[in-house]
Amino acid sequence: MHDDDGITLITCSGISSTGKLTAKTGEMLMQRCPGIIEHCISCRTDPDRLQNALSQAETIVVLDGCSDLCGRKKVQEHGFDPDLHLIATEYGIVKNGMEDPRFDEIEHLTIVVRDKLR
Repeated sequence: MHDDDGITLITCSGISSTGKLTAKTGEMLMQRCPGIIEHCISCRTDPDRLQNALSQAETIVVLDGCSDLCGRKKVQEHGFDPDLHLIATEYGIVKNGMEDPRFDEIEHLTIVVRDKLR
């Protein structure tokens, strides 16, 4: 899926366990995928900053934590559709209140996203 222009990854980054997980996964992907993931930004960031990131993106990937789809909704509010949309709970992740994500969950979701980007 990836190309030489890089990917802008939008995470939901909510306060729930799955929201925190998307933020941590985004950080991990930035470290592990240099040259592929160009930007990682929370959908909860300043609206002008999000609009700017989306308008400059070649490829938009949204990583939502759950079926609330906060990331995708914010991207669509700005007039964009993701090229790829992933939801953590569809890959075996269980939403666990406000708990912090476990390292094995971060690792699992990082691998899922990397595989989908290939």
